[in-house]
Amino acid sequence: MGLKLHDPAICTASSPDFSEAIRYVARQPILDLHGRVYGYELLFRQGPDKKVFLGDGDLATRIMLDNTVLFGFDQLTSGLPAFVNCTREALMENLVSVLPPAITVLEILEDIDPTPELIAACRALKGEGYRLALDDFTWKPEYQPLIDIADFIKVDFAISKADERKQLLSRVQGMGKVMLAEKIETQEEYDQARKEGFKLIQGYFFCRPVMLENRKVPVNKLSQIEILRALQAQDLDIRNLARLVKRDASLTHRLLRLINSPLCAIRQEVRSVQSAILAIGEGAFRRIATLAIASELNSSQPSELLRMAFVRGRFCELTADLCSRDSTEQYLLGLLSLLPAMLRIPMEELAPSLPLRNEIREALCGEPNRERCQLDWLISHEHGDWGACDLIASQHSLNQQELIKRYEEALAWAETALHFS
Repeated sequence: MGLKLHDPAICTASSPDFSEAIRYVARQPILDLHGRVYGYELLFRQGPDKKVFLGDGDLATRIMLDNTVLFGFDQLTSGLPAFVNCTREALMENLVSVLPPAITVLEILEDIDPTPELIAACRALKGEGYRLALDDFTWKPEYQPLIDIADFIKVDFAISKADERKQLLSRVQGMGKVMLAEKIETQEEYDQARKEGFKLIQGYFFCRPVMLENRKVPVNKLSQIEILRALQAQDLDIRNLARLVKRDASLTHRLLRLINSPLCAIRQEVRSVQSAILAIGEGAFRRIATLAIASELNSSQPSELLRMAFVRGRFCELTADLCSRDSTEQYLLGLLSLLPAMLRIPMEELAPSLPLRNEIREALCGEPNRERCQLDWLISHEHGDWGACDLIASQHSLNQQELIKRYEEALAWAETALHFS
């Protein structure tokens, strides 16, 4: 595990700017055609209006690399491949040697001139075990030497045309390149990319599936929402809660698995709802039971959706005190914000059945009220929209160092929760 952002040791980094910089690192999921996470692209930024991953010069490159090491690859990607944008300096001066070759994919930016020296440097990095990706690629004859040694070719769906992509795929067919479609934001774009022959997909299309018209919430999901409502009672009716949970065998299994996991750190095995509440207390039980319900609600969707919901829930809970909000409500707001994607039912249809205050329901429906500030910050962070992060933090007087620190904590917690859910 790398150093934490708040570790005093970061003050010894290579640039004097580091001691005062607010660092951001975001990750964007890359999925295969089965909805499994293949890896993450890591996006870095130092300070307002400085998009380091698109920066130029030694300072930008070194900040990007130091950020990667400081955060720790294992925390950022859970051991999956990390796609990292590289400037010319990073490649030519072998600065990337601080990154582990086995799980690092070096992205060669589209504006880098493919000189003989650069090509030689890339070949040497390949020899060390790194994989290479051509970022935002469009066909140019002078890039043929890089195409020959690249492992991945990334195509931006937002700026490319279908006939251009068809020609490109035809040119590299049979060369063993993995074609990656990026900036896929809708189900329609995903379907098109898959039809065209792309094997990896980057973007948040899975958060915006096609909503099914006039679809009612399935009966088993309604029962889980009923349990969710029972969990929000000021005083838990343990007997009624146990009865509701026992009616759902899968939920019971998930709940007991989570309660007996390191998330709760209890010494003796728990075998019933009643003993679980006695062992970990009502507050912890509410959180763990809500996690189990979220896992059940997402049972037919990509696991990354559940991971994001866990991160959102925990982050909103951890940052509630920064905005004088209720931590339990914020936990539910973050966790349930992806419920429409899980059930493919619009939030406007789901919200009335959720056991929440009107203000929280309105926040879930997108109303820009005071309850949404942490969630809005995190969604902007997920997309690497640093300007929006700055604006939200300024409007609500949020301490960005604390937000980033608690985002790290939420990431680690979510990985544990996902493993045992």
